[in-house]
Amino acid sequence: MSEAPSTTPVCYRHPSRETLLSCSRCERPICTDCMNDATIGHQCPECVKEGRRGQRSARTAFGGSRAGQLGYVTTAIIVVNSLVMVGSAVLGGPSAIFGGGSWGLLGSGTPVTDFGEVLGIALYPNGELHGIATGEWYRLVTAMFLHYGILHLLLNMMLVAQLGRYLESQLGPLRFAALYMLAGIGGNVTAYVFQFPNQPSAGASTATFGLIVAVIVINRKLMRDSSSMTSVLIINLIFTFTIPNISIAGHLGGLAVGAATAAALAYATRPNRAVKQLIGCSVILVLIVVAAVLRTSSILN
Repeated sequence: MSEAPSTTPVCYRHPSRETLLSCSRCERPICTDCMNDATIGHQCPECVKEGRRGQRSARTAFGGSRAGQLGYVTTAIIVVNSLVMVGSAVLGGPSAIFGGGSWGLLGSGTPVTDFGEVLGIALYPNGELHGIATGEWYRLVTAMFLHYGILHLLLNMMLVAQLGRYLESQLGPLRFAALYMLAGIGGNVTAYVFQFPNQPSAGASTATFGLIVAVIVINRKLMRDSSSMTSVLIINLIFTFTIPNISIAGHLGGLAVGAATAAALAYATRPNRAVKQLIGCSVILVLIVVAAVLRTSSILN
């Protein structure tokens, strides 16, 4: 005598397992290994995946990705600057690390700094003309990754580490990277415009000044206290105007462009906030490029 077949449903993913549970979304039978707790009842793995695809990724108050909390861009900036310093020391020898510059605290120039520092135009010992005005536009970018000695590097990277992680977590990786690059390039262009054409300068200070003022702008938007950062800014401005051989124009340029970029990112409103932020940063970049072009024209004419 044969038994009547079971009418108990089986898990749609495990046909050998009988179950009385079902997905509260699609109503397919699921076993205890396949069920996922939901607000109401349980859901199967496919419905969970579909729900996640339909969710918008979490964003910061300024529209940035939460990936900024990991600090990848900040870490990359520190790593790149440090590697360039190693290369500069290898090619320039011990004097590239310490023993020259302001009060003997900075390093000397090296083939690496000669190649990438901000320089309007100058005749090198080999008789060749070099500088931004000769077409070496890359100097406006590379100079923010070069340093005259280990102390110069450490001072700047300490600020990047402290301020960068905070700003990146608030703005997200892409917006923070745009802020850093625009402030750095803007400071380098300001140095190019206002310094003597044969006066070189380099360092991440153009960008770090932008970061300092950006924290103040961001905190003001978030209604947070910025008194400690204002003190940091004042101290750095005092150093800028009192220590010899510091690029005053570069620091002030980075400060101004950093403030403008931070304002464009922080005060862009919905809807289409990302588009407004992109337009604001693009306008700042265009103005920087125009200033560099006009300076080049004045040097060559």
